[in-house]
Amino acid sequence: MTLFTFNTKAEDLADKVLVEKSKNKMTLFKKGKEIENYHVVFGGNPVGHKEQEGDQRTPEGKYVLDFKKPNSAYFKAIHISYPNAQDVARAKSKGKSAGGDIMIHGQKNGFETLQTQTQKFNWTIGCIALTNEDMDSFWNKIKTPTNIEIRP
Repeated sequence: MTLFTFNTKAEDLADKVLVEKSKNKMTLFKKGKEIENYHVVFGGNPVGHKEQEGDQRTPEGKYVLDFKKPNSAYFKAIHISYPNAQDVARAKSKGKSAGGDIMIHGQKNGFETLQTQTQKFNWTIGCIALTNEDMDSFWNKIKTPTNIEIRP
């Protein structure tokens, strides 16, 4: 596995992340100014808000990137604070679990060589995926906690 490193200054860290599912785009902002954007892919059933565990949807709404997980089954991972209280209540009203463990991550460990192909379609179970190089860049531009908004 290749590791990429960047020397990011504190003043270059993003203070907000915007994900636009319909554009497969994730944009980082600092004080309202765009500082970086990435091509991303989602769960295998990407249209609509995540309603329950196993629906292969990526949540929509306002959340927080609340911790980094360097030792993941994927090349680095940053946790999204899904589910919130509304998500839990919505799923519970249907007799279902809201699910959880939604992350922004790189490629599955051992499958890095396929990233040119995997980033052409939605393949996660509800997470947001980047190439490993982009994940390394993103990792170095994010501190936790950081606000994230995921739009349709």
